[in-house]
Parts: sequence; C-alpha cells; structure tokens
Amino acid sequence: MGLPERAPDALLADKGYDADAIRADLAERNIEATIPGRSDRRVKIEHNRTLYKQCSRIERMFRQLKIKRAIATRYDQLANGFLGMVHLATAGYWLKFVHAA
Repeated sequence: MGLPERAPDALLADKGYDADAIRADLAERNIEATIPGRSDRRVKIEHNRTLYKQCSRIERMFRQLKIKRAIATRYDQLANGFLGMVHLATAGYWLKFVHAA
C-alpha cells in the first residue's frame, strides 16, 4: 500500500515547456506553471522567479549524482539495488555540506 496520490502545487520547467496547451492543462488542474516564457512570445508571461531557482538546484544535484559511474550507467538490474546506490551517493553529497558547515 503506497502513499495517496496528491497533485503537485507547481510545475518547475524550463523554456522548452512554454506552450499554451501545457499552461492551459496545468491551469485546469490548479497547478501553478513556473515556466519562464520563450523570448519569441508576443505577450510576456511572468513566473515565480524564487520558485524557479529551485529547478537549478535540483538539476545541479542530479548532475552531481551522475558523476557516480554506477548511477550514470545504471549497473544495477533491480530497482532496489539502484535506489540503494542513489541513497549512498546522495548521502555522500550531503555529507560534504554538513562537514563544511
């Protein structure tokens, strides 16, 4: 038995996801679209810049995880083994910050 599914409050995405159809679908589902507008848009669309900065932090974390060869190439065949490796790599990444503080 898993956790009950809950709709997200916001979608963090880059300019590649800036489409009226995507924005309409998100609005219909009451999800905030945190997507910066493309530069060729006629009408500029504002987005939550503070929330969008979180996207960059998440991307940097995944970039650090993919430095670990076992994660980047997914050596483990089973999901549990792979998830364990992700947990170890994430703990190592986190320890660098705790040790520095």
